[in-house]
Amino acid sequence: MAAQKELSGAGLRGQVAGKTSLSTVGKSGSGLTYRGYDVSELADKCIFEEVAYLLLYGNLPTQSELDAYQTKLKSLRGLPQALKDVLERIPADAHPMDVLRTGCSMLGNLETETDFAQQNDQTDRMLAAFPSIINYWYRFTHDNVRIETDTDDATIGGHFLHLLKGEKPNELHEKVMNVSLILYAEHEFNASTFTARVCASTLSDIHSCITGAIGSLRGPLHGGANEAAMDMIEGFSSPDEAEEEMMGMLARKDKIMGFGHAIYSESDPRNVVIKGWAEKLAADVGDEVLYPVSVRCEEVMWREKKLFCNADFFHASAYHFMGIPTKLFTPIFVCSRLTGWAAHVFEQRANNRIIRPSAEYTGEELRPVPDMSAR
Repeated sequence: MAAQKELSGAGLRGQVAGKTSLSTVGKSGSGLTYRGYDVSELADKCIFEEVAYLLLYGNLPTQSELDAYQTKLKSLRGLPQALKDVLERIPADAHPMDVLRTGCSMLGNLETETDFAQQNDQTDRMLAAFPSIINYWYRFTHDNVRIETDTDDATIGGHFLHLLKGEKPNELHEKVMNVSLILYAEHEFNASTFTARVCASTLSDIHSCITGAIGSLRGPLHGGANEAAMDMIEGFSSPDEAEEEMMGMLARKDKIMGFGHAIYSESDPRNVVIKGWAEKLAADVGDEVLYPVSVRCEEVMWREKKLFCNADFFHASAYHFMGIPTKLFTPIFVCSRLTGWAAHVFEQRANNRIIRPSAEYTGEELRPVPDMSAR
């Protein structure tokens, strides 16, 4: 029997669990690329649909390919009545990630993937439908209205904001949503992506793979950091108060979300991008508290712990300035990361072997089963 390599480190940190051509994370301590393109350049020059096409189809689209892709996605935004009925039965206090998990699973029941040749069409359908699913539930349970999910917005980001607000977003907000969706689209073998790949390795259908990934992202150690960051910073009334409170949190060794990263050693390249847009949004709404508080928090964490902001921290204020409820922050992540999850499913299927690692046993040695009277 061949010797097995023992894996060290909690959470399989530093271990290579497979191969991918989709992204590089932290290759130089701070870089992030999608299929060889720097994420900052993609965020500057592209809309989200271009990046989705890149991840799902392998190349950046030509203008005619992009036009056709946007037309296709716009045609897939409607929801079946059976799915709407399910969404209306989910209570208003449900976790929005549970809503998306249920919505994805129900969509898989109604529009089942019966052949892997359907994987791109099924993914495009989910990409178009997820903003409709979460906003249909949110508007029904919180505003008591049944919204029409077929909008003519050119982008998924614009569509999301339109459904949430009931009116077309302004140019700045749509641009920031595009940037945000691009920044969150793909991130190598993170927990939810690895969940999707493990599920795909069993040759399960794509809705099961994505539902599993949503369940993984639902956990607070993976998703929700931007929500936790928002809860923290909106509790501070000034930068000075923020610094005082954060020093206390550090002294107590409280967990402070939105800082540091498991892979990046120098900085998170997504942070500098979204921070710049958060500053523009702050100026647009006349904010004089939330953004300065966020900047002070960043300064304190770097000065005291040499911890940098990750992508989630300034996303919190950016989303807040656009009027997005905090509870919907992580579902936006899903609407974006779906592209990365699905691309990894495609990749796993193309060169598949079921993922089945071994475990180091730490229990009792072989022992006899005692009679009931002796237990």
